[in-house]
Amino acid sequence: MTGQQPVGFDGMWAKPEDDPRTVGSPVGELATIREYLSNYRLTLGMKCDGLTPEQLATRSVPPSTMSLLGLVRHMARVEHNWFHRTLQGNREVPRLYWSVDDHDLDFTEAVADPAVVADAFTAWKAQIAAADAWLDELTDLGAVIVTPWGDEAGVRDILIHMVEEYARHCGHADLLRECIDGRTGQ
Repeated sequence: MTGQQPVGFDGMWAKPEDDPRTVGSPVGELATIREYLSNYRLTLGMKCDGLTPEQLATRSVPPSTMSLLGLVRHMARVEHNWFHRTLQGNREVPRLYWSVDDHDLDFTEAVADPAVVADAFTAWKAQIAAADAWLDELTDLGAVIVTPWGDEAGVRDILIHMVEEYARHCGHADLLRECIDGRTGQ
């Protein structure tokens, strides 16, 4: 920890009236899944707010390569893989932040360079926008697709997996941010 005092509103990241996340009673299964997914996306972004490239690239504990910047790159990769390559069947496009030689490229190349930070957040936000546009047209949660590796998977299952993926990584982000500047909450 850098010795800074945690900033917040009674332990919260934002004042309740300024919190961008929604808490409601969405109507229907898809609306519920989308609300959870949106809230976790916003939470990851909130955990990165106000940090320098050096802080964003700060790794957890050796030998781990995990950092907040790596998590943003990883979630851009995950969004791209599941929504673009898998659900939409665009398998011919190159995967984001991945190579045959380095399956952890999303984390290993998350370095304290403003250009790398800008690229990561731009890619992540673009993938979210593309996924949301696809979700806007979704009519059948029960549809089954064939994954790039040849298995069948249900659209509902993939969307729930996305919520789970963000939930897990937002937990990592909580711990990473607390180690950087002591900030906790939400």
